[in-house]
Amino acid sequence: MKNVTHIARRELSAYMLSPIAYVVAAVYLAVMGGLFGIILYYSREATMRYVMLHGVSILFLVLVSQVLTMRLLADEQRLGTLELLLTSPVRDWEVVIGKYLASLAVFLVMVLLTGYIPVLLLRVGDPDVGPMLSGYLGYILLGAALLSIGLFASSVTQNQIVAAVLGIGITLLLWLSGALEELVGQSMKQVVTYLPIFDHYTDFVRGIIDTKDIVYYVSVTALFLFLSTQVLEARRWR
Repeated sequence: MKNVTHIARRELSAYMLSPIAYVVAAVYLAVMGGLFGIILYYSREATMRYVMLHGVSILFLVLVSQVLTMRLLADEQRLGTLELLLTSPVRDWEVVIGKYLASLAVFLVMVLLTGYIPVLLLRVGDPDVGPMLSGYLGYILLGAALLSIGLFASSVTQNQIVAAVLGIGITLLLWLSGALEELVGQSMKQVVTYLPIFDHYTDFVRGIIDTKDIVYYVSVTALFLFLSTQVLEARRWR
């Protein structure tokens, strides 16, 4: 774990020295705050459900996750520092986990900064705290899965923009996979209907915590971290 911690700290320092994290955080807070204000004004309802389920907030979460991860491995490849990293006494999975934890830490700080929203709701109304907490849990799990997808996309290319587009593409494929339900046999229908990445998020926002949804997001995260490790392993033996 010492290597993982070192790599995570190194990446966090890179985030702090780069304007990317600050710009992304500022835009993220501005968009979420503006969306919250508009929805609260028109709905006159003390709830975060509409904010968390709104297409703008979900789309923006996808964009934020890919921007945070697009440089993690792509930039290392472009600068030629990945080879130096891989030849050092560090395992491939330690590189992947360290970089992933750094991006996750930045994302969690951004989510934490939106804590003023539920505080405001508690002051102006009487919202149901349960759905707010479960909604935040689902939001974090969804974000963690999207970050792992972004890290995988960053591992297969040297170009940051290509990595971001690829990550968004993979996310869209996972989202639209449910449309294949009518094209597959009965035996595959359950699998196909289980795949859409955003379908597992709606229950959290409604206050329902189902283990199958938690398992789904943890599985997606683990799968793409594993694939990222395999890509690095293949690169090591080229």
